[in-house]
Amino acid sequence: MSARSKARKRALDILFEADVRGVGVLEILTARRAQADPPVSEYAEGLVRGVVEHWREINDWIGRHAEGWTMERMPPVDRNILRIAVLELLWRPDVPPRVVIDEAVELAKNLSTDRSPSFVNGLLGSLVDVGAASATAEAAVPAVEEVSAAGRPAPPGPDAGSGRES
Repeated sequence: MSARSKARKRALDILFEADVRGVGVLEILTARRAQADPPVSEYAEGLVRGVVEHWREINDWIGRHAEGWTMERMPPVDRNILRIAVLELLWRPDVPPRVVIDEAVELAKNLSTDRSPSFVNGLLGSLVDVGAASATAEAAVPAVEEVSAAGRPAPPGPDAGSGRES
């Protein structure tokens, strides 16, 4: 497994944990960096931070192309695989679209349902088909410093890093 494949898997672990636990993504990232077992590579951290930074745009792209599926209805592992892949397609021009799709499908094969690989492949393929891979994010949405994995901004105040709703 390549270093970037391992980084994608580690980023997925962090996003998935935040999603399932309903905890802020950056809170989980910080804890996993401190724990360092397994270590969080710079590429994995960049993926996680990129997903958080572009959270709304990524979820919007997925929502527009996931025919018949809402984000909430998708298995948590699938929606987080897709978040990483959409980030790489739209904001990481150094990664060829075919590699992004292949890596995402491989994660889905290994970690999700029997139907997930074809779902992930089809959705990402539709993004590439409409030219999303070469597009830049047109809507300037302010960066979200911290969101819970369910897509809700972290509440202000002392628990702002937790991502839990009050």
